[in-house]
Amino acid sequence: MPARPQPKQPNVIIILADDMGYADIGCFGSTTQTPNLDAMAREGLKMTQFYNASRCCPSRASLLTGLYQHQAGVGDMMNTRPQPAYQGYLNNNCVTIAEALKGGGYNTFMGGKWHVGQAPEHWPTQRGFDHYFGLIDGANSYFENRPYRPNQKLTITLDGKPYTPGPGYYSTDAYTDYAIKFLKDSKPSGKPFFLYMAYQAPHWPLHALPEDIAKYKGKYMAGWDKLREERFQRLKQLGILNASTRLSPRDSNVPAWETLSQEEKEQWDTKMAVYAAMIDRMDQNIGRLRQTLRELGQDQNTVIMFLSDNGGSNESIKGPGFRPEILEASRKPASDPTSFTSYEFSGASVSNSPFRLFKHWEYEGGTATPFIAYGPGIVQPGRSVAQPGHLVDLMATCLELAGVPYPKTFKNNPITPTEGISLVPVLKGKSWAGHEALFFEHEGNRAVRQGKWKLVSDFPANKWQLYDTDVDRSELNDLSAQNPQKVQELTALYDKWAARVGVIPFGQLAKGKGE
Repeated sequence: MPARPQPKQPNVIIILADDMGYADIGCFGSTTQTPNLDAMAREGLKMTQFYNASRCCPSRASLLTGLYQHQAGVGDMMNTRPQPAYQGYLNNNCVTIAEALKGGGYNTFMGGKWHVGQAPEHWPTQRGFDHYFGLIDGANSYFENRPYRPNQKLTITLDGKPYTPGPGYYSTDAYTDYAIKFLKDSKPSGKPFFLYMAYQAPHWPLHALPEDIAKYKGKYMAGWDKLREERFQRLKQLGILNASTRLSPRDSNVPAWETLSQEEKEQWDTKMAVYAAMIDRMDQNIGRLRQTLRELGQDQNTVIMFLSDNGGSNESIKGPGFRPEILEASRKPASDPTSFTSYEFSGASVSNSPFRLFKHWEYEGGTATPFIAYGPGIVQPGRSVAQPGHLVDLMATCLELAGVPYPKTFKNNPITPTEGISLVPVLKGKSWAGHEALFFEHEGNRAVRQGKWKLVSDFPANKWQLYDTDVDRSELNDLSAQNPQKVQELTALYDKWAARVGVIPFGQLAKGKGE
């Protein structure tokens, strides 16, 4: 009997947006033009209760390794600390998706923001990527290499060598340029590829190209209250939120729109126009990647997954943590390429509609991400799935798609078993058991999600609140007093998890060195 032909290993692309809120793309309620993501969602799959780790470094560590960030050595940021769970770079008891797939015969490429290891020995090409172009650090100008902290150096690198941006550089385009080059150059090898596309957009500073900004100027003059309500209604119309969901109140840091002067309204409109333009340009570049797949004849054999590393960011460009020239640049209009601004609480509130709070916290506004999966012949199209998933699941998903086992050892080091559960059954429209519970901790902010229940607290209050996400996804009705037994059960689950993965109470952590 002749041997059955082995199925061809699919290519896998993971696209990660940076500081993008839940309601910032068209298929999740925004009016920002994202036709490529919208098409992928329409012809693929949306997961409406997918989670990240609420901050850039932890999310990236968790995505890349299939572990909770503490297990991978990045329990907080890239601060170098003596505690193993908080050393600030990926440890030797984890593998990256690139390392695992490379061992299974894949070419491995990355473009964009790394942010899980500052020293050269921890860069992408040392962690399984054949080629890498991008920003090692957490943020930068989109037009040049521009340090913004006192005594800071920022590293843009191509395969481990310094790279200096020239005229016409715009990082979102440049990351894609090199990713496309890597894909085209690798075609003669005949190998499948893994591409991790970690866009810097739309993280501050607000930098976009004039032709993109022009599409959106004036479209935000209705104000943040009306825009939040409109996005909330579209999310319900799309079936992403159920009818019982309520819009969270305007954040206490955001004034009523009517109290602003005309000049203040126009300044905010410009910021939001630039922010939308950044997402628009990212979507254009996703279109370029898809066109490259068609040119290479790989469009029918590639799975693409898209998500964000955390919710919209309320961070501002203020205070002694920024260089004087950066503080001066923060006062320029966001449409000025020499500016260095952010959209602060008011913009993040719109991005995270209908949720409350932002990046850094473990409420839905910090942890909920739109998730899209697309792959002809692999991902069953036209579906929306409400089961909770988490970026720890991407490792197991990639390995099952590729038919590659998760290693028990790597380079003579024992590897921590993965925390993730493969999403392949979800992609194929089959039943999926999912997680018994999902856990969250960042700088003292904590949460556990089990079924419909979510237990959450913020630092330094450290008071547990309990929410029924089936009817209260916006976390507005604390049920902890009515359900003390459930609080006790979930607290015990959280404490057991925290001890297992190495969480240290934030007040006990040394500040550490670096950022």
